[in-house]
Amino acid sequence: MTRTVYLNGDYLPETEARVSVFDRGFLMADGVYEVTSVLDGKLIDFAGHCVRLARSLSELEMKNPHSDAEWLAIHRELVARNGIVDGMVYLQVTRGNPGDRDFAYPGPETEPTVVLFTQSKPGLAENPAAKTGWKVISIPDIRWGRRDIKTVQLLYPSMGKMAAKKAGVDDSWFVEEGVVTEGTSNNAYIVKGNKIITRQLSNDILHGITRAAVLRFAVEAQMEVEERPFTIAEAQGADEAFITSASAFVMPVVEVDGKAVGAGKPGAVVTRLREIYLDEMRKAAV
Repeated sequence: MTRTVYLNGDYLPETEARVSVFDRGFLMADGVYEVTSVLDGKLIDFAGHCVRLARSLSELEMKNPHSDAEWLAIHRELVARNGIVDGMVYLQVTRGNPGDRDFAYPGPETEPTVVLFTQSKPGLAENPAAKTGWKVISIPDIRWGRRDIKTVQLLYPSMGKMAAKKAGVDDSWFVEEGVVTEGTSNNAYIVKGNKIITRQLSNDILHGITRAAVLRFAVEAQMEVEERPFTIAEAQGADEAFITSASAFVMPVVEVDGKAVGAGKPGAVVTRLREIYLDEMRKAAV
């Protein structure tokens, strides 16, 4: 069935949606995006995604084309039109088409290009990988220095995903100056005893929306949280490890660079965090 997508104010069949070849998102990767999960037809942690979208746009000196209420209405309309029960809504804002190709970009008065589409993922929260866990490898982190901005510059993360696929594992963890930054599309954590360790917020990592919620729930559940970098060796010697993202939620990591983490299977802390996160997010979904 042909999906309905949103493009600059119009709801269109995906086969009819067109963007200019001079759009800076196409020519320069000059744009930002968000992905919001849908469970039981409702949006998960939507307010957090709006806050991060506004921050990303501001950091790139782009105007936000919609209010939070307008964004919510567009998301809900797409979910309804496409009959999404479980899945995701992808949102992208680029600097638009100011004219001919030029490295210098125009001011915030330029009308951005706004695209949204849905992806149906039946049983998204019942991902069987949560029962077995992910295996990851480490690769050098050679991305640009503003990873806190959720831009569409995703070539190296894509290469990292492909490196993992070729190695027969699930994902890659980026390593810079001897410590882990994050996964290709997720934040990374280890667990030692009752302590959750994850890198502190900075320009070096994406400020994950799921990350913020999970750390809040962990503190409420009387778990200790330490925000600092950790090494691959620390991860291999940890009791448990996991990642968080808007689509994987809380996903156990059971192997790092060929070495089992803990017992080599999802542990009690990560399993409990996933349960708490999904339960609380469903309660708060819009």
